[in-house]
Amino acid sequence: MSRAQAEGVIKKIIREIVQECVRRSHSVSDTLVAFMIKAVVLDPINQFNVDRPLTKQDVRRLTQLCVDRLVDQRSPSVDTIKMQVYFDMNYTSQRELREEHEHLLLAKLSPVVCEITETRAKTHQALDGLYRKIVSYILLRSGMGSPTNLSTVRETTAALRSVFPQSELGTFMSLMKRDKEQQLVELTRIVTGIRLFNKNTGKGGEDVDDLPEILNEALPICSMYIESELGTSRNLAYQYTAILENFQRAGAGARGYIFPPDLLKQALYNVRQHEAFLNIILADVILCAKRVETLQADLHSEMEELKATVQSRAAVPTAQVFPRFTALAKLWSGFQDEMIFLSVLNNMVTSLKSFLASQSQLLPEDQVSILLEGMEVKSDEQRLKESAENHMDPSEFENQEWLFPETTANFDKLPFEYKGMCAYTLVKDGSLLPGNPSIGILKHRNKFYIFSSKEAACDFAANPDENIEQLAEIVRRSPELIQLLDLHHQFVCITPYSETESEERLLVKPITMCDSCTQTDTHPVESNIVKSYEWNEWELRRKAIKLANLRRKVTHSMQTNLSHMRRDNVSQVYLPRDTACQTKKEGTSNVPQPQVYLAGLRGGETKTTHFIKTNLTRPADE
Repeated sequence: MSRAQAEGVIKKIIREIVQECVRRSHSVSDTLVAFMIKAVVLDPINQFNVDRPLTKQDVRRLTQLCVDRLVDQRSPSVDTIKMQVYFDMNYTSQRELREEHEHLLLAKLSPVVCEITETRAKTHQALDGLYRKIVSYILLRSGMGSPTNLSTVRETTAALRSVFPQSELGTFMSLMKRDKEQQLVELTRIVTGIRLFNKNTGKGGEDVDDLPEILNEALPICSMYIESELGTSRNLAYQYTAILENFQRAGAGARGYIFPPDLLKQALYNVRQHEAFLNIILADVILCAKRVETLQADLHSEMEELKATVQSRAAVPTAQVFPRFTALAKLWSGFQDEMIFLSVLNNMVTSLKSFLASQSQLLPEDQVSILLEGMEVKSDEQRLKESAENHMDPSEFENQEWLFPETTANFDKLPFEYKGMCAYTLVKDGSLLPGNPSIGILKHRNKFYIFSSKEAACDFAANPDENIEQLAEIVRRSPELIQLLDLHHQFVCITPYSETESEERLLVKPITMCDSCTQTDTHPVESNIVKSYEWNEWELRRKAIKLANLRRKVTHSMQTNLSHMRRDNVSQVYLPRDTACQTKKEGTSNVPQPQVYLAGLRGGETKTTHFIKTNLTRPADE
């Protein structure tokens, strides 16, 4: 049978179980049914052998077992599984919730957007209708009022006319559809910012809810409600743990107990799961309060800057105020997201409480109080404080590796197995006790285990593989522990398939997924790489044809008179530069003017001329 046929068999079994539950007046989801099938097959009591074909009789028995467990209203184990499925299907992060809400809002507004962007209004009446549709779109998109409230519509229309008068509808209709949608978004933000500014200055916004004030009142109430529910679940967990410990100590003399131990264990797992989910929700509420505080500070700062920009002036440049209005709208949208997120978390807390009904009915408070007489009920904090000083001695187990918080750098980032619960106490008496890292952290097969006491650590470390296998057997009998202890990676996905057309069997496939990366040298070992190697025979054929064709090719060349002795010449020179030189000081020099006199040039009484040369030039060094 192919994979598609196997999936069809699975869906058929799930559909039959859902229909049978509906006939018994119980509505269940496909996800819950799929998990219940896995739980029934994993339980060794039901004796489903995955190595043999699953006959039609086995399928009917599997269906009947799943239906009986799903409709059982007096089983804390089933309630825990339902609680886990509900939380997985409804819990989401604030970012994912915001994206989902934005997607739903756009889907609801798509008809209005289509009417606005596809309208070809020409008459005055049609233009008025288009403008009213834009106002309605702004109100619905911003979530600040109803389009049926006349005062809200008038206020929004006045704000829109100040930035987008009706005379500009012609320009708007000439735009492309995408540009129209973008302009509608921008107009929504600007108009929202104007209405928020008017509300802050007391000039309007009477119908706008004060979201910061509402959140400031709702957050403490929600936190107190969650902490109250959390305290109730913790107290029940402490009480059930004390009863189970006393039952374990009593041994054979515990026949007089009102409640069977298996029921107490199921109730303990139920309240521990409820406690874990409430811790997650409480952490989200605390983060929500921090985000609201940041949004309030940003809103106040942005509002003050906008007031300083406007300063009661009649006209302000749009380039200065429009970005401010847009920023106000984005901050207000953040408040709306936090309101939705807080409402979802509050509804989840209320819904989770309904999954504690069976254990509260089967274990009445008055009867539990009778069992607790004379017992010491310890909280998780008391147990951690008592065992904090009992450290493991690594020399006692030389073949085991022990880590301690004082000597481990990344201690707070270590992924503890079983979500930090003590594995040995779960194997010993079925209790769920948080481990204490101060005792010592056992590293076994690259996994980290912590324990509730030194004795539990010693007993577990003596034979860890056997204890791990025993715990896996306990989890098979109590499938709600798979999610509670985060053991999905240790169990398998169960997929029905058939080797023949008349028989079906269960194919067990382990899930192994991880994010990994590696880096190696290009060629770790020197090798002879032939660049011309080709594995494709068609590529080799193409090259052979190319070489064969080259044998018939001849290269010809010729030269003419015009091209003879001609070529393209290129030369490059450095261009002359204008240079100048300057000295530190200017100076001049002058030499004496020569003064030379000659006497006797005219002759005299004798025939021979005698002349006298007289040099009267002044010396140059004077």
